[in-house]
Amino acid sequence: MSEASAPTAVTTERLGHWYREMLRIRLFEDKVQELFLRNLVQGTTHLCQGQEAVSVGVSAALTPDDYVTMTYRGHGQALARGMDMEGIFAELMGKQTGVSRGLGGSMHLTDKDLNLIGCFAIVGAGLPVAVGAGMSAKLRGDGRVSVTFFGDGATNIGTFHEALNMASVWQAPVIFVIENNLYGEYTPMRKTTPIDDLAERARPFRMPGVVVDGNDVERVYAAAREAVDRARRGGGPSLLECKTYRHRGHSRTDPGKYRPDDEVKAWLARDPLLITGARLRSAGALTEDQDAGLRSELQAQVDASAERAEQADVATLADAKASTYAS
Repeated sequence: MSEASAPTAVTTERLGHWYREMLRIRLFEDKVQELFLRNLVQGTTHLCQGQEAVSVGVSAALTPDDYVTMTYRGHGQALARGMDMEGIFAELMGKQTGVSRGLGGSMHLTDKDLNLIGCFAIVGAGLPVAVGAGMSAKLRGDGRVSVTFFGDGATNIGTFHEALNMASVWQAPVIFVIENNLYGEYTPMRKTTPIDDLAERARPFRMPGVVVDGNDVERVYAAAREAVDRARRGGGPSLLECKTYRHRGHSRTDPGKYRPDDEVKAWLARDPLLITGARLRSAGALTEDQDAGLRSELQAQVDASAERAEQADVATLADAKASTYAS
């Protein structure tokens, strides 16, 4: 296990793009919560606010041909990968124009055109799928890699260990990305896990295990890029532990009050938007007026996308049947 090395400097233009993407995800999820409280979201939601740097940093290290699987807290990864915002809103509201035609909801976002091959409601379910996708790339010799995002809780189940073992034995081009937000639903990680650094779990499978500051998009990108490049060269799988924090509760209207106030305050001070925004301002690439203008622009996009999605037709039982049974 190792700590991620210091990132190579990126251009302010690229950092500005990442800031824009993280802000877009944040505002999107603010709107999702608003829609949920208006009873317009079908089913549940799991927001990733505070974890945007992981989605954006890892996605920036990939090509459009690479494969991605996600967890139920996958809005950020879907948007960073390029999934249509209006289509996601429509999916959450159970509309026919949704990315899964309104039949999957928040926990089942998928888009084969983006090689986003699954958003899984079952904890850890995306890991073996990602190994299979990685092996398909290896057998074809096309240079693709496979990335799977999952939470800290998934490292305690058998599927995690089976997937890492198989990926290591077969030297599959897979990058395993832990979004360690310190809580498995409502339970602190240290009450269920005997170690502080989950990257240590890479050691018995003889793959690199790297601890990354998951709130620093530059460090996430650098670590992901190194792992992706290694996989493309035939060096096999890697495990990245991105230490981060979700600003909201686990799901629905959970206020997250089981977390100590001082802990929450400390992590809010390390908001990935604050970190990246401060760097841009220090470089003279983002003024307060520019920031306000960007927020206004993105908020208008979010609001318009949600409004259009709300006007779409609701998916019906007939739609579900047509997608379940072959004629």
